Amino acid sequence: MTITLLTLIEDCKNRYENNEKPENRRDMEFFEYVKHETKKPFEQIEQWEQEALKFVKNKDVSVQPQQIESTLENLRLVILHSYYIDARLRRFMNLHQSIKYVLDQLLKDMNKLKSE
Repeated sequence: MTITLLTLIEDCKNRYENNEKPENRRDMEFFEYVKHETKKPFEQIEQWEQEALKFVKNKDVSVQPQQIESTLENLRLVILHSYYIDARLRRFMNLHQSIKYVLDQLLKDMNKLKSE
């Protein structure tokens, strides 16, 4: 699931970089489109949060529960910003890097525990 989220944030980054800011951001049709497109990713990140919190609690790993919660919020922001293109590039990239760092650390922790 963590690998799926790494792919998701790369897709969001590509969408952010390659799409123009929508002219009709307040249009109900655009809102419904974004709502439909983001339904599955939002469900995935909610499920990821539950699984990730189970993994990091009571284990000797480098990722802490607070980082999982922050990453969930950052994932929500990156997904929405990738459609609305309403965050500055620097802000978007900081969120992206923060998410990527935590996901990578989580994968390292999982691999470390598997090999023990």
